[in-house]
Amino acid sequence: MDTTLRDGEQTSGMSFSKHEKLTISKLLIQELKVDRIEVASARVSEGEFQAVKSIIEWARSNNFEKKVEILTFIDNGISIDWIKRAGAKVQNLLTKGSLNHLKYQLKKTPKQHFEDIQKILLKAKEIDVDTNVYLEDWSNGMKNSKNYVFDFIDFLSNQSVKRILLPDTLGVLNPSESYDFINEVVIKYPEIHFDFHAHNDYDLSVANALEGLKAGCHGIHTTINGMGERAGNTPMASIVAAIKDFLPNHEINVDEEALFRVSKLVSTFSGFRIPPNKPVVGENVFTQTAGIHADGDSKKNLYHNDLLPERFGRKRKYALGKTSGKANIQKNIDELGLKLSKENLQKVTKKIIELGDKKERVTAEDLPYIISDVLNRTSIHEKIKVKSYFLQHKKNKKPSADIEIEIEGKIYSENGRGDGQFDAFMNAIKKLYKKNGHFLPELINYSVSIPPGSNSDALCETFITWKNSNKEFITRGLDSDQTVSAIKATEKMLNIIN
Repeated sequence: MDTTLRDGEQTSGMSFSKHEKLTISKLLIQELKVDRIEVASARVSEGEFQAVKSIIEWARSNNFEKKVEILTFIDNGISIDWIKRAGAKVQNLLTKGSLNHLKYQLKKTPKQHFEDIQKILLKAKEIDVDTNVYLEDWSNGMKNSKNYVFDFIDFLSNQSVKRILLPDTLGVLNPSESYDFINEVVIKYPEIHFDFHAHNDYDLSVANALEGLKAGCHGIHTTINGMGERAGNTPMASIVAAIKDFLPNHEINVDEEALFRVSKLVSTFSGFRIPPNKPVVGENVFTQTAGIHADGDSKKNLYHNDLLPERFGRKRKYALGKTSGKANIQKNIDELGLKLSKENLQKVTKKIIELGDKKERVTAEDLPYIISDVLNRTSIHEKIKVKSYFLQHKKNKKPSADIEIEIEGKIYSENGRGDGQFDAFMNAIKKLYKKNGHFLPELINYSVSIPPGSNSDALCETFITWKNSNKEFITRGLDSDQTVSAIKATEKMLNIIN
């Protein structure tokens, strides 16, 4: 049962719109093929009521009514009236699963609590609504008031209840406790269907859910991307993959191939960012960074495990950076359908490592631009080189540039000021050339862009249009720094006019 739209929506600072709730409901049931979805808490708001109505109308038209569940409360039938008006057919009734909660929150005896529950169950039966029961704080109940828990389940076993839902409300269980407590309950009540609802406070929700299933639990609760209060709930993608790989005797209907695209869409709707290292759905989890791993992938898949990206509708990527090595870069070049000589491959590798040393993130989309830059540099005979530059920009003072240029083996120095750092650099160049009886072409256009699909912290591409007499030509520079990319474009111009 997925509870992204109820418990997941309790993620701090977020709320789904009516349209988003309906869209996610359709994706969960039709695309991911989950068995049930919990979509709301009764009585929360008018907006929530309208969202539930729209979900129920859609579910009814597709014969999914019994797959849609609503959290309800012991409130003298107010929740029951709410779901009746919404048209829902399944309630998940929130009750107290520990004596501590019962005593200090409701201030009632077990007998009084059970009587209140029985009244709600009768009202639900009158309007043909199925009931599942949450034993809130059940995990602490098993730790500190086990007799109460068993008395409670004894009572429920004689009522009209479809499932009993066992939440680790505060995320306090470890895997061995999850196994022991669930196994004890399942053995004692073999005729009852139990679900386990784990929370991730110790980052153990997936491990706890696996142990719960091994112990005989019949169902588990999840959320997309592990959304939920505090540290969240059991992330669907992780537990689905783990069940399929580690518990082959357990049946699960979820379509793995849909996990990534649904995860991305829910992330977009919620604004809940997916950590890049999040198992299965994270941006980086199928990306090899080290060159040795890419090399191993070409030799009998030495660095693959059973979590193949194709299972989840994804592809393996090879990161570009200072640890890439030629193997990673070669993989990306092969993907582009390009062939490079050994010499040019070494030059491209060197350039990518330089960017990586600056802590820049190079993407596969950057690669064609880097290759183009390297090959263009190879084609130009560099008689003139910008050996060094020192750029200063201080508040309330004009930017300045101190430069050193090598022309056919001889070093020339100059300085200049301007309206910006690049303007100061150009003025220094102009002064140097004028002293030596040469004049530069006119700069008539200057544009900077980020390569499509790249990142602003990786590469800037600068195109400068120059006019020399009646002839126009364009030079291009590429660097992680905008000013430096313009300087590189200028250096190319100097070699062209030489």
